[in-house]
Amino acid sequence: MTDRADRTATVETVHADHATAVTLADAVRPDNTADVRTRVDGARIETEIERATTGGLQSSVDDYVVNLSVAAAVVASAETVVDGQTTRSRGQHSTRDDTEYDNADHDTTEHDT
Repeated sequence: MTDRADRTATVETVHADHATAVTLADAVRPDNTADVRTRVDGARIETEIERATTGGLQSSVDDYVVNLSVAAAVVASAETVVDGQTTRSRGQHSTRDDTEYDNADHDTTEHDT
């Protein structure tokens, strides 16, 4: 996070389970800038966004919420019913209950908090 940001917003969402939260956090991470920190704790995603101006903060929050909504819709559409069982098409994810994604350098590693 930069030291120049005067405005901060936190967006917190709760999802069906930890795997869904990790999938969604992974999906929106590439669009996040250096002033965005996303943390997954169980089924909850908490994203803190910092910007120097109110207008910039509003635009960034709006972009993040739209991106997260689209990712959630894609995950929901990937659900299928096979022999009466609902399954999801997705890869294996971390079983950690507390995962933080640091987007400052746009790396893909997970950081424990």
